[in-house]
Amino acid sequence: MTQLTTEPRRYRQHRYTPPPGATEILLVRHGESQPVDPDHPFALVDGHGDPPLDPVGVEQADRLANRLAGENIAAIYVTTLRRTVETAAPLAKRLGIAPSVEPELREVFLGEWEGGLLRVKAEQRDPAFVRAIEEESWDPIPGAEPAESFRDRVSLGISRVASAHPDQLVVVVTHGGVIGQILCSATGARGFAFIGADNASISHIVVDGDRIVVRRFNDTTHLEPHFSVASTPPI
Repeated sequence: MTQLTTEPRRYRQHRYTPPPGATEILLVRHGESQPVDPDHPFALVDGHGDPPLDPVGVEQADRLANRLAGENIAAIYVTTLRRTVETAAPLAKRLGIAPSVEPELREVFLGEWEGGLLRVKAEQRDPAFVRAIEEESWDPIPGAEPAESFRDRVSLGISRVASAHPDQLVVVVTHGGVIGQILCSATGARGFAFIGADNASISHIVVDGDRIVVRRFNDTTHLEPHFSVASTPPI
Protein backbone atom coordinates (compact mmCIF):
# COMPACT_ATOMS: atom_id res chain seq x y z
CA MET A 1 0.00 0.00 0.00
CA THR A 2 1.29 3.43 -0.97
CA GLN A 3 1.58 5.75 2.01
CA LEU A 4 0.21 9.21 1.36
CA THR A 5 2.23 12.14 2.53
CA THR A 6 0.83 15.57 3.20
CA GLU A 7 2.67 18.81 2.87
CA PRO A 8 3.10 20.67 6.16
CA ARG A 9 0.79 23.61 6.48
CA ARG A 10 2.48 26.94 5.85
CA TYR A 11 1.35 30.27 7.21
CA ARG A 12 1.91 33.33 5.08
CA GLN A 13 2.17 36.90 6.22
CA HIS A 14 -0.80 39.04 5.26
CA ARG A 15 -1.38 42.74 4.89
CA TYR A 16 -3.38 44.46 7.59
CA THR A 17 -7.15 44.42 7.05
CA PRO A 18 -9.49 46.70 9.03
CA PRO A 19 -11.90 44.81 11.30
CA PRO A 20 -15.52 44.53 10.10
CA GLY A 21 -17.43 47.70 10.91
CA ALA A 22 -14.30 49.81 11.36
CA THR A 23 -13.76 53.16 9.64
CA GLU A 24 -10.60 54.18 7.82
CA ILE A 25 -9.89 57.89 8.14
CA LEU A 26 -7.29 59.86 6.21
CA LEU A 27 -6.39 62.84 8.38
CA VAL A 28 -5.16 65.66 6.15
CA ARG A 29 -3.60 68.79 7.55
CA HIS A 30 -4.77 71.86 5.62
CA GLY A 31 -2.44 73.45 3.07
CA GLU A 32 -0.14 76.31 3.99
CA SER A 33 -2.12 79.39 4.99
CA GLN A 34 -1.15 82.96 4.25
CA PRO A 35 1.60 84.64 6.29
CA VAL A 36 0.53 86.71 9.27
CA ASP A 37 1.03 90.47 9.37
CA PRO A 38 1.22 91.46 13.06
CA ASP A 39 -0.42 94.79 12.24
CA HIS A 40 -3.34 93.07 10.51
CA PRO A 41 -4.34 89.91 12.42
CA PHE A 42 -6.39 87.25 10.71
CA ALA A 43 -10.16 87.62 10.77
CA LEU A 44 -11.80 85.49 13.46
CA VAL A 45 -14.53 82.88 13.14
CA ASP A 46 -15.98 81.87 16.50
CA GLY A 47 -12.82 83.27 18.07
CA HIS A 48 -10.44 81.28 15.85
CA GLY A 49 -8.07 82.86 13.34
CA ASP A 50 -9.37 82.15 9.85
CA PRO A 51 -6.72 82.85 7.17
CA PRO A 52 -7.12 81.69 3.57
CA LEU A 53 -4.61 79.45 1.85
CA ASP A 54 -1.37 80.90 0.59
CA PRO A 55 -0.68 80.22 -3.13
CA VAL A 56 1.69 77.49 -1.93
CA GLY A 57 -1.22 75.95 -0.04
CA VAL A 58 -3.41 76.08 -3.13
CA GLU A 59 -0.81 74.06 -5.04
CA GLN A 60 -0.56 71.63 -2.15
CA ALA A 61 -4.33 71.13 -2.27
CA ASP A 62 -4.13 70.31 -5.98
CA ARG A 63 -1.38 67.76 -5.35
CA LEU A 64 -3.43 66.24 -2.57
CA ALA A 65 -6.37 65.84 -4.97
CA ASN A 66 -4.12 64.13 -7.51
CA ARG A 67 -2.92 61.74 -4.83
CA LEU A 68 -6.35 60.75 -3.50
CA ALA A 69 -8.62 61.03 -6.54
CA GLY A 70 -8.31 57.30 -7.28
CA GLU A 71 -9.26 56.16 -3.77
CA ASN A 72 -12.71 54.83 -2.89
CA ILE A 73 -13.60 57.75 -0.63
CA ALA A 74 -17.11 57.80 0.79
CA ALA A 75 -17.09 61.26 2.39
CA ILE A 76 -14.98 64.36 2.95
CA TYR A 77 -15.09 66.33 6.20
CA VAL A 78 -13.81 69.84 6.88
CA THR A 79 -13.96 72.17 9.87
CA THR A 80 -15.53 75.60 10.29
CA LEU A 81 -12.27 77.26 9.19
CA ARG A 82 -11.70 78.21 5.57
CA ARG A 83 -8.20 76.78 5.20
CA THR A 84 -9.66 73.28 5.52
CA VAL A 85 -12.50 74.06 3.11
CA GLU A 86 -10.09 75.45 0.51
CA THR A 87 -7.75 72.47 0.91
CA ALA A 88 -10.58 69.99 0.40
CA ALA A 89 -12.09 71.82 -2.59
CA PRO A 90 -10.01 70.30 -5.45
CA LEU A 91 -10.50 66.74 -4.19
CA ALA A 92 -14.21 67.32 -3.56
CA LYS A 93 -14.60 68.61 -7.10
CA ARG A 94 -12.77 65.65 -8.60
CA LEU A 95 -14.89 63.15 -6.67
CA GLY A 96 -18.21 65.01 -6.87
CA ILE A 97 -18.56 64.97 -3.07
CA ALA A 98 -19.97 67.88 -1.06
CA PRO A 99 -17.84 68.15 2.10
CA SER A 100 -19.53 67.90 5.48
CA VAL A 101 -18.54 70.14 8.40
CA GLU A 102 -17.42 68.63 11.71
CA PRO A 103 -16.99 71.65 14.00
CA GLU A 104 -15.46 69.63 16.86
CA LEU A 105 -12.35 69.04 14.75
CA ARG A 106 -11.48 72.75 14.46
CA GLU A 107 -8.05 73.78 15.71
CA VAL A 108 -7.19 74.21 19.39
CA PHE A 109 -8.34 77.62 20.62
CA LEU A 110 -5.30 79.79 21.39
CA GLY A 111 -6.94 82.44 23.56
CA GLU A 112 -5.05 85.74 23.48
CA TRP A 113 -2.76 84.39 20.76
CA GLU A 114 -5.45 83.86 18.14
CA GLY A 115 -5.47 85.67 14.80
CA GLY A 116 -1.94 84.54 13.94
CA LEU A 117 -0.19 85.86 17.04
CA LEU A 118 1.09 82.37 17.92
CA ARG A 119 3.48 82.52 14.96
CA VAL A 120 4.86 85.83 16.17
CA LYS A 121 5.28 84.57 19.73
CA ALA A 122 6.97 81.42 18.48
CA GLU A 123 9.45 83.42 16.41
CA GLN A 124 10.17 85.65 19.40
CA ARG A 125 10.57 82.64 21.70
CA ASP A 126 8.06 84.10 24.11
CA PRO A 127 8.45 82.46 27.56
CA ALA A 128 4.89 81.13 27.46
CA PHE A 129 5.56 79.51 24.08
CA VAL A 130 8.78 77.96 25.38
CA ARG A 131 6.86 76.60 28.37
CA ALA A 132 4.19 75.15 26.10
CA ILE A 133 6.83 73.30 24.09
CA GLU A 134 8.65 72.08 27.20
CA GLU A 135 5.46 70.94 28.90
CA GLU A 136 3.97 69.61 25.64
CA SER A 137 0.68 71.35 26.37
CA TRP A 138 -1.20 74.42 25.09
CA ASP A 139 -2.12 75.37 28.66
CA PRO A 140 0.69 77.95 29.21
CA ILE A 141 -0.72 80.12 26.38
CA PRO A 142 -2.90 82.87 27.93
CA GLY A 143 -6.58 81.98 27.60
CA ALA A 144 -5.93 78.81 25.59
CA GLU A 145 -8.43 75.98 25.50
CA PRO A 146 -7.75 73.61 28.41
CA ALA A 147 -5.98 70.44 27.32
CA GLU A 148 -8.69 68.16 28.69
CA SER A 149 -11.47 70.06 26.91
CA PHE A 150 -9.55 69.97 23.63
CA ARG A 151 -8.92 66.24 23.96
CA ASP A 152 -12.57 65.50 24.69
CA ARG A 153 -14.05 67.51 21.83
CA VAL A 154 -11.57 66.07 19.31
CA SER A 155 -12.47 62.58 20.51
CA LEU A 156 -16.15 63.41 20.07
CA GLY A 157 -15.57 64.68 16.54
CA ILE A 158 -13.67 61.58 15.43
CA SER A 159 -16.27 59.31 17.04
CA ARG A 160 -19.07 61.05 15.14
CA VAL A 161 -17.26 60.71 11.82
CA ALA A 162 -16.45 57.05 12.43
CA SER A 163 -19.96 56.17 13.59
CA ALA A 164 -21.40 57.56 10.35
CA HIS A 165 -19.14 55.49 8.08
CA PRO A 166 -18.65 51.86 9.14
CA ASP A 167 -16.66 49.84 6.58
CA GLN A 168 -15.84 53.00 4.61
CA LEU A 169 -12.87 55.25 3.86
CA VAL A 170 -13.28 58.96 4.58
CA VAL A 171 -11.07 62.04 4.39
CA VAL A 172 -10.97 64.56 7.23
CA VAL A 173 -9.23 67.83 6.40
CA THR A 174 -8.31 69.36 9.73
CA HIS A 175 -5.46 71.02 11.65
CA GLY A 176 -2.01 70.21 12.98
CA GLY A 177 -2.99 70.42 16.63
CA VAL A 178 -6.00 68.19 16.06
CA ILE A 179 -4.00 65.51 14.24
CA GLY A 180 -1.42 65.61 17.00
CA GLN A 181 -4.11 65.15 19.64
CA ILE A 182 -5.79 62.25 17.84
CA LEU A 183 -2.54 60.32 17.45
CA CYS A 184 -1.42 61.15 20.98
CA SER A 185 -4.68 59.80 22.40
CA ALA A 186 -4.52 56.72 20.17
CA THR A 187 -0.99 55.77 21.19
CA GLY A 188 -0.61 57.12 24.71
CA ALA A 189 2.33 59.19 23.51
CA ARG A 190 3.66 62.46 24.92
CA GLY A 191 1.46 65.51 24.39
CA PHE A 192 3.32 66.93 21.40
CA ALA A 193 4.84 63.71 20.03
CA PHE A 194 2.78 64.04 16.81
CA ILE A 195 2.47 67.82 16.62
CA GLY A 196 4.65 68.23 13.52
CA ALA A 197 2.32 67.19 10.69
CA ASP A 198 3.29 69.05 7.52
CA ASN A 199 0.80 71.12 5.55
CA ALA A 200 -1.29 68.89 3.23
CA SER A 201 0.24 65.74 4.73
CA ILE A 202 -1.78 62.55 5.16
CA SER A 203 -2.04 60.53 8.35
CA HIS A 204 -4.06 57.31 8.37
CA ILE A 205 -6.04 55.82 11.23
CA VAL A 206 -8.54 52.99 11.62
CA VAL A 207 -11.30 53.56 14.16
CA ASP A 208 -12.86 50.43 15.60
CA GLY A 209 -15.19 51.44 18.40
CA ASP A 210 -13.07 52.98 21.16
CA ARG A 211 -9.86 51.64 19.61
CA ILE A 212 -7.76 53.58 17.10
CA VAL A 213 -5.01 51.94 15.07
CA VAL A 214 -2.41 54.31 13.59
CA ARG A 215 -1.41 53.20 10.09
CA ARG A 216 0.74 56.16 8.98
CA PHE A 217 1.79 59.65 10.00
CA ASN A 218 2.78 62.70 7.92
CA ASP A 219 2.84 61.10 4.47
CA THR A 220 4.06 63.80 2.06
CA THR A 221 5.07 61.73 -0.97
CA HIS A 222 2.61 63.70 -3.10
CA LEU A 223 4.37 66.94 -2.13
CA GLU A 224 8.07 66.05 -2.19
CA PRO A 225 10.02 63.92 -4.68
CA HIS A 226 12.29 62.70 -1.91
CA PHE A 227 12.56 62.52 1.85
CA SER A 228 12.53 65.98 3.37
CA VAL A 229 13.42 67.10 6.90
CA ALA A 230 11.87 70.54 6.50
CA SER A 231 9.52 71.45 9.34
CA THR A 232 6.35 73.54 9.51
CA PRO A 233 4.74 75.31 12.50
CA PRO A 234 2.01 73.25 14.20
CA ILE A 235 -0.75 75.85 13.72
